[in-house]
Amino acid sequence: MHPESSAVPAPAPPAPGTRIAAYLLTEYLERLGVEVVFGLCGHTVIALLDALGKSRIRFISTRHEQIAAHAADGYARATGKPGVLLTHLGPGLTNAATGVANAALDSIPMVVIAGDVQSYFYGRHPHQEFNLHQDADQYQVYRPFCKRVYRVDHPHDLPRTIERAFHLAQTGRPGPVLVDVPMDIFSADLPVDAFAKHPPEMVRTGLDPATATRIVQTLATASRPVLYAGGGVLSGRATPALAALAEALELPVAHTLMGKGCLPHQHPLLLGQTGFWGTPIANEMCRTADVILAIGTRLAEANSSSWDPRFTFDIPPTQLIHIDADPAEIGRNYQTALGVVADARLALEALVDAARAMAPVRRDGLRARIADGRTAFASAWADQWTSDQFPMRPERILAELRKAAAPDAFIVTDVGWNKNGVGQQFPFDVPGAFITPSGLATMGFGPAAVLGVKTGAPHRQAIALIGDGGFSANPSVIATAMEAGLPVVWVVMDNAAFGTIAGLEQMHYGTSFGCLFECDGQPYRVDYAAMARSFGAVGIMVESAAQLGPALRDALDCGRPALIQVPMENAPTPTPGHWDINAVYRNGR
Repeated sequence: MHPESSAVPAPAPPAPGTRIAAYLLTEYLERLGVEVVFGLCGHTVIALLDALGKSRIRFISTRHEQIAAHAADGYARATGKPGVLLTHLGPGLTNAATGVANAALDSIPMVVIAGDVQSYFYGRHPHQEFNLHQDADQYQVYRPFCKRVYRVDHPHDLPRTIERAFHLAQTGRPGPVLVDVPMDIFSADLPVDAFAKHPPEMVRTGLDPATATRIVQTLATASRPVLYAGGGVLSGRATPALAALAEALELPVAHTLMGKGCLPHQHPLLLGQTGFWGTPIANEMCRTADVILAIGTRLAEANSSSWDPRFTFDIPPTQLIHIDADPAEIGRNYQTALGVVADARLALEALVDAARAMAPVRRDGLRARIADGRTAFASAWADQWTSDQFPMRPERILAELRKAAAPDAFIVTDVGWNKNGVGQQFPFDVPGAFITPSGLATMGFGPAAVLGVKTGAPHRQAIALIGDGGFSANPSVIATAMEAGLPVVWVVMDNAAFGTIAGLEQMHYGTSFGCLFECDGQPYRVDYAAMARSFGAVGIMVESAAQLGPALRDALDCGRPALIQVPMENAPTPTPGHWDINAVYRNGR
């Protein structure tokens, strides 16, 4: 017998009418419709892992907690259901913090269940406890970005707390909720009916007919109105109503980065994205609008050209009508003429009803002006979309991807050219197919989030566009994809640099110090394709522009995780808007 085994006491059977909390919790998650939990093991969550292993819920184990958090985020974006993350205390919870914060700033519903030290050891500084300011206060790390942070202090609090967490994560402005659970509570006895309460079915707030008519009349009589769509339109499944309103009142439609896909790419009323990496026609028509109806957006800095009135929004004199689920966002960044707290879909449907009660509005020359503006800007990179140069132009990479991928394929980006260029230039016709980190702009999101996207939508293609800087942060995503059987495709746009930051530094200081990958004074490229093969996945190194299209088709058809490495020129994304940081830098020479 192992010398340690005799020290482990035999577990006491549950008291009559009770069961172990971990099993009751797992069955409750099943009843809530939880299909998958992403996470990593740790000694504080073993009891829950044992119960998950006996349940219908799939547990996808990752090699790092940030990967698990991003995967849960991607799953939530693909399905509309809350992502569920299981993590250990101490380094587990801190490793996951970036991924949870990313979900928070993009309004993604997530429930984080974290193990903690035994409740009866609080304050004694047991293994991995934080207690420099108060006993067992590791959960306080999450306070700045979670909607609510719960610590379960008694076993009987666990059912109520889990129910509240799922309720809060999905209501109002969605976001993450943390439930911190001492490990002894997972193993405690609870009455068999302890998890009897379910999150209430919620009816979201709509728009009353009188206000809808008022807004529609304002838009109909405006000379230069713009309909402005944010991520809330996509997450609220409100794109059909958005299109109907735009067509009824002949409204040009601009969007945020998160709002991309709100209309099909070729829709004649679509202006495109606004802001620093937006399009000139979108920035111009928003800046000169007399009325803007903004829906499901917080009018964030990057989309608003740092709120500089010379570039994207000039409010006032432009009159802003703002509809959002979060009252705190209304009036935050711009003077608002009318604010409405409402669900995006219900509000848009009410506006459509009001618009259809009026005569259709037609604006002479509007569609031609939009077409001319979009065509003029696209002509600036038309040659790059077909360029045979190698290392490749990023625009040619996008062109080959659009030809190879299915129309409804999920395109998941990281940060850098892949996010900025896709937001500005890549055509989408299926709403929700564009998955990107916006608010926190997290490097490392794309390689991991695509795992959750594919888990949530296994019958659709899921492709991650990422830079070599972002992918190298944690290539263990390949191992997770292999173990979980997720045939995702990573396209590594390899410019041997943190390219966007290198470009900014070069523009202002004439150097790229600290931004380039070099060894012995030469560009340094890791062979990620060979790395993928070492994991057992497909790995393809592209050696000419002509090879990329066939490589993409092979990767999408192979039914296995696949990585395509594409050497790429470090070319800047066009920036028609403004970013305030460019007015801050000073060269000290």
